[in-house]
Amino acid sequence: MALLTELCSQASTESNQVSIPPDIAREFDIHPGTELEWAKGDEGLITIKPLLRRGELARQLLGAGRRWLRAGADPIGDLIRVREQDDQLDQADEPP
Repeated sequence: MALLTELCSQASTESNQVSIPPDIAREFDIHPGTELEWAKGDEGLITIKPLLRRGELARQLLGAGRRWLRAGADPIGDLIRVREQDDQLDQADEPP
């Protein structure tokens, strides 16, 4: 666990809300709507970790499954073709 390099103190509101100091919010890229993970630790320690936004998580996962694809595979094209075939079958089943 990293050592604390900066200490700040803050009181919670009646609804148990706290404000994140601006310098900490900037350093950890915390904006309105950022989800925070709260965890209870030993000796009364609480850790707060900002969770990745969906877009950032998607960027990190981009291409993660490529190593399992065979050479020349086109999974998106395959999916489009399957859906087109399904659409054609659905149209064929419709009464005139």
